[in-house]
Amino acid sequence: MADNKAFARETSRAPVSQRRQETGEIKKDAIGGDITVNIDGIAVKVAMGTTILEAARMVNIKIPTLCQHDDLCLAGVCRICVVEVDNERTLQASCSYPIFGPINIRTYSPRIRRARRNIIQLLLRNHYGECYSCARNNNCELQVLAKEYGVTSYKFGHIKAPRYDKDQSSYAVERDMNKCILCRRCVRTCIDLQEVGALEAVHRGAGTKISTYMDMPLNDVVCINCGQCINRCPTGALKAKDPAEGIWKAIEDAKKHVIIQTAPSPRAAIGEEFGLKPGTSVTKKLNTAIKRIGFDKVFDTNFTADLTIMEEGTELLLRLKKAIAGKDKSVRLPQITSCSPGWVKFIEHFYPGRLGHLSTAKSPQQMFGAIAKTWYAERNNIDPADIVSVSLMPCSAKKFECQRPEMNSSGYKDVDYALTTRELAGMIKECGIDLPNLPLSDFDDPLGTGSGAGLVFGATGGVMEAAIRTAYELVTGREAPFENLRVMPVRGVEGIRKAQIIIKDTLEQWKFLEGVTLKVMVAHGTANAKKVMDMLCEGQLDDYHFIEVMACPGGCIGGGGQPIPTGPDIRGARIKAIYAEDESLVLRKSHENPVVKQIYEQYFKEGPCGHLSHKLLHTGYTARGKWINVKKTKRGPGSGS
Repeated sequence: MADNKAFARETSRAPVSQRRQETGEIKKDAIGGDITVNIDGIAVKVAMGTTILEAARMVNIKIPTLCQHDDLCLAGVCRICVVEVDNERTLQASCSYPIFGPINIRTYSPRIRRARRNIIQLLLRNHYGECYSCARNNNCELQVLAKEYGVTSYKFGHIKAPRYDKDQSSYAVERDMNKCILCRRCVRTCIDLQEVGALEAVHRGAGTKISTYMDMPLNDVVCINCGQCINRCPTGALKAKDPAEGIWKAIEDAKKHVIIQTAPSPRAAIGEEFGLKPGTSVTKKLNTAIKRIGFDKVFDTNFTADLTIMEEGTELLLRLKKAIAGKDKSVRLPQITSCSPGWVKFIEHFYPGRLGHLSTAKSPQQMFGAIAKTWYAERNNIDPADIVSVSLMPCSAKKFECQRPEMNSSGYKDVDYALTTRELAGMIKECGIDLPNLPLSDFDDPLGTGSGAGLVFGATGGVMEAAIRTAYELVTGREAPFENLRVMPVRGVEGIRKAQIIIKDTLEQWKFLEGVTLKVMVAHGTANAKKVMDMLCEGQLDDYHFIEVMACPGGCIGGGGQPIPTGPDIRGARIKAIYAEDESLVLRKSHENPVVKQIYEQYFKEGPCGHLSHKLLHTGYTARGKWINVKKTKRGPGSGS
């Protein structure tokens, strides 16, 4: 990833003084721009404004951190990163100390060691939890620090009983504030990164706690279930709601036909749970692992991503025809993608009056569920009541999405369980399966055929790229004019990206598009989505036609169910893996998927957006608004959840 600055740099509402100092913003040839400092006897030249923490990392000196995160602006609240600076009376927090002149710094000394140990002991004093039964056991930053600093007893005591009930009200996210260390990463993520604001630090001093509005259950506030707070929590205070037990029971039930669809992003990340480098794709090894666990069939979500392009692309062309050829001013343009359930809930809460811009196409997860319990069940003579449909997703919001009451157009619950990458890794480990060293297996037929276009859905800009590959060719009869089908204008990691393409020499049925400049936009992270929506509301996007929005930084590869930790470099490596896998495939366009063609020939005979496909593959939305019903039961310490 070329740009490794904090993702929240452009979206944070924090004062400038609380944002990370970034060396790239200062010209190195400016007078005084470069400063030489001495860190533990090592001379290092840095740009003015570089923090001590950043300077230390440049020479591979490790300073422990807890409240600091590479995606977020600084908080400087935990103080675990303290160092000694010459002529400073007290220890200084290295994450928030900008360098403006030559200084000598020590990152380790008896004084520093004692301070850090005391800080860890103070954090442990109020941290209640049984490590061996915690979801973050062996991946808890506080646990690691306690071990590294030789903390084997509770110097300042330790609470013996939980102070707060767990909040298990949400379909997607569980909160256990007994494990919270008040680092405020979740608060900064929810506000700066996602512009949601479901979490905040309330009260003062020893009474401070992280809370929702009026301490209400998470399910009753404006949480969008994206899980980005989980990915940045250093302890187990936040976790996704794990459905593994229900899936094990289904697998053990001989009457049940248990199938799983796997999305591309988990396949590019799950190897990290088994010690592989970020960006190591294990698609076919994962198929083997899933079959050994006991699933009856393993299918590819890329198949329904291709179907999404056919449905969503047709919907866009129909809107364009009405607007351009029919001069119908009631048509809502630009059309906005609806694949990301976190984004869908965001717009339902914060821009309910703009829901008409959303595509009505279901997400690939939900299209798959509907197909599995109709077309697939009929072809294989299986009672859909006996099909247990599981999805492997990078996203905790998928858990909420599959619970939405409207997601049962097949006559049954379309998707029974949404499993995150971390949770499937846990099931594989439970079976003692060595994922990195497994043989390769293909997906099963018929829902295991997906294109590279469906695969790139996992990266920000991927839905747009897939749509352009298909739409341009369908309208002009020619392949999209990009080398090796790399639609570079919509790739990248900038929070908001714009592109346009002139449509020329169209086929006869698309003459109304002749000479039209198709204007598109891509955004990822709902803080960036908010910017886009504000532009839309102000009339700045009236000449745009199609917008892709993904709730998570980097798109699905940065989803809230992906392996922890996350950061710009890790997400960049996963994106590269997805693009590399795309280019290794022969089938790279959604409309060329032979099973997609077959399903339209045999089942959805009216074609995309026909009567039956609209019934099974499209949906509606709920205008939720952001005003919370405070009359609902209030949650608090000692009350039920």
